[in-house]
Amino acid sequence: MAGALAYLAQILFLIRKELRDLFKDRSSRALLIAPAIIQSLLFGYGGTFDLTHVPYALLDQSRGSASRELVARLDGTGVFEREATLSSASQIAGQIDAGRVLLAVSIPPDFETLLAAGSEAPVQVILDGRNSATASAAAGYVASVVAAFNAERGNAPAVTIDRRAWFNPNLQSRWNLMPALIAALSMLQTLMLSAMSVAREREQGTFDQLLVTPLTPTQILIGKALPTMAVGILQSTLIFLVILFWFRIPISGSVPLLYLGLASFTLASVGIGLSISAVSLNMQQAMLYTFLLVMPLMLLSGMITPVANMPEILQIATYANPLRFGIDLVRRVYLEGAGLSDIAFDFVPLLCIAAVTLPLAAWLFRNRLS
Repeated sequence: MAGALAYLAQILFLIRKELRDLFKDRSSRALLIAPAIIQSLLFGYGGTFDLTHVPYALLDQSRGSASRELVARLDGTGVFEREATLSSASQIAGQIDAGRVLLAVSIPPDFETLLAAGSEAPVQVILDGRNSATASAAAGYVASVVAAFNAERGNAPAVTIDRRAWFNPNLQSRWNLMPALIAALSMLQTLMLSAMSVAREREQGTFDQLLVTPLTPTQILIGKALPTMAVGILQSTLIFLVILFWFRIPISGSVPLLYLGLASFTLASVGIGLSISAVSLNMQQAMLYTFLLVMPLMLLSGMITPVANMPEILQIATYANPLRFGIDLVRRVYLEGAGLSDIAFDFVPLLCIAAVTLPLAAWLFRNRLS
């Protein structure tokens, strides 16, 4: 019993030492808290694919009542804002090339005549394809306005579509992106802190002194891992609160289950970070290795593009990426209200990654050649 208490006391000593290093001054505390809040706000407002403002140019060569009605519908959506009214087709290129408009709507001179004759009356929409995602969304908005215009004129098709979206009723991209940030943004800081912890002491010459103490590599590992995990969970909590109370995206699932998943995800991330730290001779190497690793982890996480759309060899590689399963777990609990049985598979690779990287880091602490 006394030996177990002494063992725990040594670990607690290391934890206090690590926490002191992390929170020793006001600037360090600010760097651990402020970036998570600022980044979540920036992504929430800037990282969205929803269109709320579409500047466009109009070339109405018909000038009839039908064309005026169609244009009024565009202007009345609250999304389209007319930046220019053109008099000739030659002016369209200048507007788009200069980036003043996202699209140009060209109504031909015979638009009214064709409609009166019951024929198809084409309207040309010229899009700025330099941002294909935004252009495609804008084209969809125009198509919906034209469909409503046709329906009111009695040209509605026999079959109509009643669209309903589950888990994100208004199809806002923010609802898809923001929960993923609970895992993604905290991982950036968690990887960096854990990667720097041992490298910093190697650079200062104190890590070798730590190794010759009675502390075992396992105790050192736990003493390094737990404070970093606590910081990662704290940052996830800050982002979670911003999403819930600032952006008012409601959580559908269990908060304890969400934190159980975040703890598993953070443990796997800390294992990777400590392995990086153990093989780094100094802080510069640790930062370089971390930056080299972060971008592939982000790209292969499924945060922006679905994993199912990736080549098969990359899909296999994502099984070594904790961020893939962390994001999937958070999204499903947050948006779908998934239970433990629904997300049990996400825990398996996370725990496997932790089971490999943490013992590897402990072994490297002792056996890394200087």
